[in-house]
Amino acid sequence: MTNSRSFQRIIDSVTAVIDRCVALEKSFDLQLNEILPEQQASARNLIHYLALRQHDVRSLQIVLSSYGLSSLGRTEAHVLASLLTVRTALQLMAGEKKPERTAAAVDFSSGPALLQGHTQRLLGSSHASHPVRVMVTMPPNAASDYLLVRDLVGAGMDIMRVNCAHDDEAAWSGMIANLERANREFSRRCRVLMDLGGPKLRTGEIEGGLRILKLRPKRDVRDQLLQPARVWLTDAAGPLEPIAGVPVVPLTGIVISQLRVRDKIRFADTRGRQRTLTITACEAGGCWAESAQAAMLETGMVAAAYRGAKPVALGEIGQLPLVEQPLVLKRGDLLEVTGPATPGKPGELDDQGRVKRPATIPTTLPEVFKFVRAGERIFFDDGKIGGIVKSVTKRKMRVEITYAAHAGGKLRSDKGINLPDTDLDLPALTPKDFQDLKFAARHADMVGLSFVRHPNDIELLQRELERLDAGDVGIVLKIENRVAFENLPQLLLKGLQTMPLGVMVARGDLAVEVGFERLAELQEEILWLCEAAHVPVIWATQVLENMAKTGMPSRAEVTDAAMSGRAECVMLNKGPYIVDAVKFLEDVLERMKRHQRKKASMLRRLSISHAKPRNKPEPGAADRDPA
Repeated sequence: MTNSRSFQRIIDSVTAVIDRCVALEKSFDLQLNEILPEQQASARNLIHYLALRQHDVRSLQIVLSSYGLSSLGRTEAHVLASLLTVRTALQLMAGEKKPERTAAAVDFSSGPALLQGHTQRLLGSSHASHPVRVMVTMPPNAASDYLLVRDLVGAGMDIMRVNCAHDDEAAWSGMIANLERANREFSRRCRVLMDLGGPKLRTGEIEGGLRILKLRPKRDVRDQLLQPARVWLTDAAGPLEPIAGVPVVPLTGIVISQLRVRDKIRFADTRGRQRTLTITACEAGGCWAESAQAAMLETGMVAAAYRGAKPVALGEIGQLPLVEQPLVLKRGDLLEVTGPATPGKPGELDDQGRVKRPATIPTTLPEVFKFVRAGERIFFDDGKIGGIVKSVTKRKMRVEITYAAHAGGKLRSDKGINLPDTDLDLPALTPKDFQDLKFAARHADMVGLSFVRHPNDIELLQRELERLDAGDVGIVLKIENRVAFENLPQLLLKGLQTMPLGVMVARGDLAVEVGFERLAELQEEILWLCEAAHVPVIWATQVLENMAKTGMPSRAEVTDAAMSGRAECVMLNKGPYIVDAVKFLEDVLERMKRHQRKKASMLRRLSISHAKPRNKPEPGAADRDPA
């Protein structure tokens, strides 16, 4: 039995933690005075949590658990109240008749209530039977395809994400108009997040490329035709974007309006094989055509129109979209990253196989050259290719490739570049962001601040929103680089000066910046800190990605989807099967709601807990060795 002296040591340990919370809060007096009065309690609770986590309290947790007391492992929303309650319980167990009782600004009911209220204010109501909101990134066709938006809202989408790095104001207007129409149809209030592009560091254009198009009919394992390849034929000038996922083939010299159903377009493809496109339907502006055989088309290829066996017109394939030739980089290769003016080129070798000229790739933000130092790491395309910066000038930097697939990594244009060791002092808002904010101020419920690094980045966005008379538009801080993660407490305190506020765990870039092996650890820490600040979290990047693209989820991403229920919102990316992915996610979240709330396990009845005692020995039990 533990004596009173042992109890007193435990009480003193808890009191020391309480004193650290109070002392750290006092040291933040200046910043606390700048925070909105209604957010003061949340800011103080965040500071208390920081004080709790500044020291290793695992040994104290083990002792507290041995007495059936809280191990302090679920205190995020009400830190000081948890500590005071534990101390009071210890004092009673030690035999004190009148233990000290001190009230906390945030208690066991008000802490979760603050988080719930902040979530409601930023993200709106959840329209499902679980509390987690579902956000979906819009594909380009959401601007014109009302049925897609309607089906997403019907499946359970709570928030539409518009990525300002893609499309334009006309497309965004179409997406939002379709959402408003769907909201009226379902009597819903699905909100809009407009995600600013920010100072995204990306690769630029690569020289060359081919204007080719590969037609691929679908066949089964026996090579039986399941679905012919389909194209849209037009005499409009190319290159043209696909229509509903179907490639567009411009024809010159052939009058499309004169073609009829069952007419043929015959040509020899790039491999010299005779191929045929059969007209299946004609509409205003073009004709639909199909091919039962694989074919490779190229701009300038001769094509002839036939009606039956009779040729009726001769022409050629017009301008097809450019298919880029990627740079192939292997470990040990050199790569020069240049400014955007010069297209990238593959490297050249001399007659002895030595490097005559290294491969080059332009970057969209040459301003970074003045921040990069030799010896720092650099990654391309979500970490698929990595290297070490060997030298830097004002105009370029030379990189030695140290990480790539054994056969070589393929680097294309418009791929992300990450510099995890470099402190990039870039403005959080680009000229394009300022322009996009004018649209967002009129149409969005919240704005995503991409590549935030420092508290003054938030202040810049706050000032611009107020200037646009949109001070009530919510701000979502996207944590997608190492600096943002390290500055998260200060970012939260700055964000609490305005509301509504949220945080997105942008796991794609973040994983590259901090290392994939640390991602699980860091996303936990972000969840903890945000819950302590009563700020809602959006769990983003590659949630059910395989299902959205192929219609079938992988086992690993189902587990990830289940874990995402610990956040207040989950974001899905676009894909052909995105409606099915939303429905699947809703089912997973509904099931997991019965088992967990945030990180606390909810002890509902387990169907397997009703195992009956075995009244008879198992077959062969008597023959087993008792050992």
